[in-house]
Amino acid sequence: MSENTFAAHTVESAPLAAQRAMEATRKRFGYLPAPVARLATSPHLLDGFLKLSGLFETTTLDPLAREVVIMTVATRNGCHVCVAMHTAKLLAMGEEDDYSELAVALREQRAPADDRLAAVREFTIAVLTSAGAVGDAALRAFLAAGFSRQNALEVVLGIGAYTMSTLANRLTAAPLDEQLGSHAWSVEQPGRQARP
Repeated sequence: MSENTFAAHTVESAPLAAQRAMEATRKRFGYLPAPVARLATSPHLLDGFLKLSGLFETTTLDPLAREVVIMTVATRNGCHVCVAMHTAKLLAMGEEDDYSELAVALREQRAPADDRLAAVREFTIAVLTSAGAVGDAALRAFLAAGFSRQNALEVVLGIGAYTMSTLANRLTAAPLDEQLGSHAWSVEQPGRQARP
């Protein structure tokens, strides 16, 4: 095993403190995602990510806005696993072509056609590039799109949760699960296979 290789744990081989979270994840997805198998090397990181991402799912940001935040962080950080997983999630949210077009735009790091969702993407980028010190104009534009100051802080929560997972997935070189193969993404071919 090279120094840059992280174990792909099973529930049985993982540290005891990670096993419960791994089993819950396996039940939720029907399989154990490769990133979870690697993140289990640090039960604290795995548990922290699952808790933070779960909290993000309960925020007042609507589901599409949350996916825009996640995909913006994932593409910016070059996490092929998160992009593929959240492409699948986004496409499962609706049958309409709008969802597919939204996925393609986000994968290609372009603004969505929907002005409100474009505002979420722009605000997420502003928070990331300014390390949170967004200017008045950026906050005003976000609020003018119908979001609240609470939503602005919820974007920060999403950025925190998915910065953790994207960096950990890249550090562990987590492979793409075959279940997500049709949604494969790379920096070199960002829009490839966004459609179901």
